[in-house]
Amino acid sequence: MDHRTLGASGAVVSSLALGAMTFGDEADEATSRRLMSAYVAAGGNFIDTADVYSRGISEEIVGRWLKDHPAEAQKVVITTKARFPMGDGPNDHGLSRVHLRRALDASLARLGVDHIDLYQMHAWDALTPLEETLRFLDDAISAGKIGYYGFSNFLGWQLTKAVHVARAAGLAAPVTLQPQYNLLVRDIEWEIVPAALDAGIGLLPWSPLGGGWLSGKYRRDEAPTGASRLGEQPDRGMEAYAPRAAQERTWAILDSVRDVADRNDATMAQVALAWVAAQPAVTSVLIGARSEVQLADNLAAADLALAAEDLALLTAASAPQHNVYPYGVQADQQRHRNITGGR
Repeated sequence: MDHRTLGASGAVVSSLALGAMTFGDEADEATSRRLMSAYVAAGGNFIDTADVYSRGISEEIVGRWLKDHPAEAQKVVITTKARFPMGDGPNDHGLSRVHLRRALDASLARLGVDHIDLYQMHAWDALTPLEETLRFLDDAISAGKIGYYGFSNFLGWQLTKAVHVARAAGLAAPVTLQPQYNLLVRDIEWEIVPAALDAGIGLLPWSPLGGGWLSGKYRRDEAPTGASRLGEQPDRGMEAYAPRAAQERTWAILDSVRDVADRNDATMAQVALAWVAAQPAVTSVLIGARSEVQLADNLAAADLALAAEDLALLTAASAPQHNVYPYGVQADQQRHRNITGGR
């Protein structure tokens, strides 16, 4: 498996990260432990969880696996997140020093470690002064509780502001951003990707398969049934299914992914993952398997190097559909120049 530096830091992580959001919910503990062992055996070394995943159970499962696999624990880079409610109190959420101190200590306890490699702020907090959050994170690095910090679901201006506030105050700067990014959802390319490139921030895309769409599970004019997330758990996103299914762009993208998969003797999921991994600023792509079969299929994407013409076909078929100023054709051309360094 390919390995890359974690943003502008010196830490090295695999190009595919194992997301633990399913642990304790869609994947029981026994399955979750097998998934971690299989992932590390395949060369992966980056496990991503969060305090809200299964209300802390995901962190606990990861922690017990780390304890029972000391040799593997020495190899993996662990990241978790904080921001969302873990209780009913007014300080049980957000990015304040009060909440983050409690959240970090709780995550350390659930994981059974004294140090978290990458601590991510799960979303922007409009109520807490940004410098308060950044000073807490700088203090946590100085105290040896975390190695680096990053963000998740921040907008471009929020990311840029955080970088410059940290630099101006002499604080440790963020190294990563975890956004939604896949062939169906490419809006981050307008602002967030250029901001990340400018700041040396590594992107850790979540939902690279678009909630299962890019694996080819869903068919036109057929409601999801059976062994798919929407088929088994329609309350997990059926309200978003109909609008996406009604877009011709969705099916054009899926057709392109299927064509590229057929040419490369690969699955659609592998093609979709390989495309995301090949995009500018991307450090590691989060894969969230519910079974060992899914994991094995996704891990095979690490060995799939798409030809330039295949990447171009997928990129063209999935072009974002914004045509309102300041976005549109001219903005897309400028974005391309910003990314490639052209004039």
